[in-house]
Amino acid sequence: MSAVGSRVTRGVVFVHSTPAALCQHIGWALEHVLGSAVRLEWAKQPVAPGELRTELSWMGEPGTGAKLASALRDWQRVRFEITEEPSPGCDGSRWSHTPSLGIHHTWTAANGDAVINEDRLRSALAVTGGDPDAIRVEIAELLGTAWDNELEPFRYAGDGATVRWLHRVS
Repeated sequence: MSAVGSRVTRGVVFVHSTPAALCQHIGWALEHVLGSAVRLEWAKQPVAPGELRTELSWMGEPGTGAKLASALRDWQRVRFEITEEPSPGCDGSRWSHTPSLGIHHTWTAANGDAVINEDRLRSALAVTGGDPDAIRVEIAELLGTAWDNELEPFRYAGDGATVRWLHRVS
């Protein structure tokens, strides 16, 4: 990637759990998107016996996080999260995927908080008819609460794991 005139962001791929049979395929998918070799260090996932976890920090052009999420979303037995930090002209994002819920995307603020834009809030108000209970349910969906609840035990299982940085080279 040329340093002149190029925009760069960074993020992290957290594979919270996957069967061992998919580890090499996940590595290949990440390499394809990032355009360079990756070396993933897999560790046992104590929350899901027999499954493994890894994480990889990356740098690349804005939109790389979405490409990474698209590359991993079709493997139904993989739990993952991908973050992309905000960059000039681009909001930050987080993609979460679980086998039972599928994929969820949310924009993120600089501190990592989920952000709901005004059009999505207006839509939530319109579809709920102003019913407070329905509004709470709709906002929980927009925030990805179900994904956070399902992934939370897997996140803690990764505490203390090493983080590897990968810089995209073009």
